[in-house]
Amino acid sequence: MDPITRRRIGRTALEVTALGFGAAPIGGFRAMIPDRDAIAIIDTAWDAGVRFFDTSPFYGYGRSELRMGTALRDHPRGDFVLSTKVGRTMHVRRPGEADPPRLRQGGLSDFLPVFDYTYDGVMRSIEQSHLRLGLARIDILLIHDLDLRNAGDAFEERFRTVMEGGYRALDELRRAGIIGAIGCGLNETEATLRFVRAGDFDCMLLAGRYTLLEQGALSELLPECERRHCSIILGGPYNSGLLAGPLQEGAPYDYAPAPPEILARARHLEAVCARHSVPLPAAALQFPLAHPAVASVIPGALSVQEVAQNAAYLRFPIPPALWAELRHEGLLDPAAPIPG
Repeated sequence: MDPITRRRIGRTALEVTALGFGAAPIGGFRAMIPDRDAIAIIDTAWDAGVRFFDTSPFYGYGRSELRMGTALRDHPRGDFVLSTKVGRTMHVRRPGEADPPRLRQGGLSDFLPVFDYTYDGVMRSIEQSHLRLGLARIDILLIHDLDLRNAGDAFEERFRTVMEGGYRALDELRRAGIIGAIGCGLNETEATLRFVRAGDFDCMLLAGRYTLLEQGALSELLPECERRHCSIILGGPYNSGLLAGPLQEGAPYDYAPAPPEILARARHLEAVCARHSVPLPAAALQFPLAHPAVASVIPGALSVQEVAQNAAYLRFPIPPALWAELRHEGLLDPAAPIPG
């Protein structure tokens, strides 16, 4: 598949490239990357034909948006689609203020995140994003991290808050033509389905839940998205790095070491791919795009080499016999569409 193939987001006029760029890694949480290297990574994605870029205030507590804006600002604004997220605002650490729970290392020092899904909080988050990006237009805005993993016991309260406040803010901006599309960026199939049914959304950024490794989203979420013309942007196509290899003890899955049964399944996938001389990451990138609801896959990258490799993986020729064997081995849901 050609990475520059364009696909429409829902019923909107926005079209994204099949291969997008996920800007979480350049925020600094996983590894510290100098500014010049982060800009070079984004430039390499651009040179590979990528024209869809996804970031968030949360990635590096502002660092990812700052870098994204620097890299994209001099390109013609109509040549790319940019998404960022809402649900957190950032503030400068006040004198004597302690770290909030689960503060991540590697972000901008002394900038602290606060969850805020209210109408005013979402508007404030968008204004902050505009200033960090240095761009007057954001194409897609996504409600970020409102799932059980992040909200816990506060999920129901935050869900009501965002649907009564934050969603209303996004819908107003969309109706006014200030933004092109709205959606959510989540890590869970169940929470994503709840949002799809609760509002008029154009897209959902679903991280890691419809991949070569797991296809649980096939049963309800993807059919519901098709019925509602709500596109899926597939984040985490490598399941947090597991399907990118190497498949060794401690390999990451969902931001933690992979459990033995998950690692064994990944090794089974790798063995089938090897019999057909196909790199496991190539199959992992191409598989989700066969589903008509999926508009783009957006792997992250920590180097220019990884960006170039992602583009090469999406172009890698995969024989139909590989997909047939994966089905025969019970590694693919029989209902899952396959490439080609």
